[in-house]
Amino acid sequence: MYWPSRTGVTRRPSTAFPDFPAAESDPLKTVRTIPALREMLRAWKHAGEAVAIVPTLGNLHEGHISLVELARRQADRVVVSVFVNPTQFGPGEDYQAYPRTLDHDRRRLMRAGADLLFAPAVDVVYPRGEDSATVVSVPGLSDILCGGFRPGHFDGVTSVVSRLFNIVQPDFAVFGQKDYQQLTIIRRMQADLHFPVGIIAGPTLREPDGLALSSRNQYLSDAERGIAPNLYRAVSECGDRLRAGARDYAALETHGMATLVAAGFRPDYFAVRNADDLSPAQAMDRRLVVLVAAHLGRARLIDNQLVDL
Repeated sequence: MYWPSRTGVTRRPSTAFPDFPAAESDPLKTVRTIPALREMLRAWKHAGEAVAIVPTLGNLHEGHISLVELARRQADRVVVSVFVNPTQFGPGEDYQAYPRTLDHDRRRLMRAGADLLFAPAVDVVYPRGEDSATVVSVPGLSDILCGGFRPGHFDGVTSVVSRLFNIVQPDFAVFGQKDYQQLTIIRRMQADLHFPVGIIAGPTLREPDGLALSSRNQYLSDAERGIAPNLYRAVSECGDRLRAGARDYAALETHGMATLVAAGFRPDYFAVRNADDLSPAQAMDRRLVVLVAAHLGRARLIDNQLVDL
């Protein structure tokens, strides 16, 4: 597989930004159509510049910006997509309520040094409608853990990410490690479909009390915000026990669930898995991941911790 070398650089979205070149003082280009996007990409690739994409739902926070900064260290040009993807939201989930803050996102991306913002409408990504769209599915990984509680969610993720890979044809794609299951599924999809895209994982950014940054944290009340860091504490405690030699994985999972319930969460799962394929942990495994998903008020929060033994 050929990777170009670096040649530089140490349910709908808003229609606020049409396709137009940025002013000289505004280096961030904003496009909403595939032809306009590819016109920009053609010039970069003709110049031999490597391109990275950071796919997002928008409502950007410092965690997203850290991924943009990581992308800048890997490539000459950085494309950020902002698209609230309807196919990854299930019935009764927060698709309609999901914060759409394109003006705010654009300002943040300008400061972060992104080169291009791709903010398509739904019919650009799904020209025949989302209900008739081709589905990309990763069996065995997409229906466990979060997939068991959100049927079809990861099919929506892989369907939109595969489209973005085809539309942008990037050299690299950057995803956050906070959604470890999603990262694992995208890596499997990339390998199975032979996408010539390097998958890069960005570390989870946290508040000082340990809570992982998330757009859904804004759903938390003040009282719930005080409880929320217990999610990471439970994961960290399990990780510490594993490093200390604990191997009764079922007991660790039961303890983790009970800890969360006692703190006020409604947990979906607390699991110790093989870090490579998310299969149930076995005694011979030397690379594990502790994963958790739990509801707190209106928010569904996820977290994880990698454990090398």
